[in-house]
Amino acid sequence: MGKLRSWEVSDELWAQVAPMISKRKREKGLKYKRRAGGGRKPLEARKVFEGIVYVLRTGCQWKALPKERFGSASSIHQYFLEWKREGIFIRLWRKGLAEYSEMEGIAWAWQSIDGAMVKAPLALEAVGPNPTDRGKKWQQAQSAGRREWNPAVPSRERRRAA
Repeated sequence: MGKLRSWEVSDELWAQVAPMISKRKREKGLKYKRRAGGGRKPLEARKVFEGIVYVLRTGCQWKALPKERFGSASSIHQYFLEWKREGIFIRLWRKGLAEYSEMEGIAWAWQSIDGAMVKAPLALEAVGPNPTDRGKKWQQAQSAGRREWNPAVPSRERRRAA
C-alpha cells in the first residue's frame, strides 16, 4: 500500500473511530412517509469520516468537497453536525490525548496559553489612513453655506415657550 495522504483515514485510525460512531436507527412510534428501507442508502461511515477529515485538513468549504470521492457535500456536512451533537469528536480528542499521554507524556500539572485579544491603539499611526478612504477628502470639504445646527433654546424650554 502506498503512502496515505493527510486526509485519508488509515485502517488503524478507523479501527479506533468506528466503535464511537452509532448507526442510525428509526425511532419507534413515529409515523414515516416512506417504508423502512425506502429512499437512498446511507453513506458509508468511513467515507463520511474521510470527507470530514478532508475538510478539516485542507480548509476547503463543504460545497468544495470532491463529489466523486466522498458523495454529497451536504450529506457529509449533515453527518458532521449530527456527530458533533453526539460528542464523537470530543471523545475522539480525549482518546487521542490519553494515547499521546501514554506514549510521550503530557505535563498536566503545568500548562500555558498565550494570546492577545485587544485592539492595537497605535495601529492607525503605524499604517496610515484606510486605503479605501483615499478618494474621500473629508478634511478639505467646504461647508455647503449653512451654519451648523445649534438650537437657540435648549429642548426643555422650547415646549414651555409655545
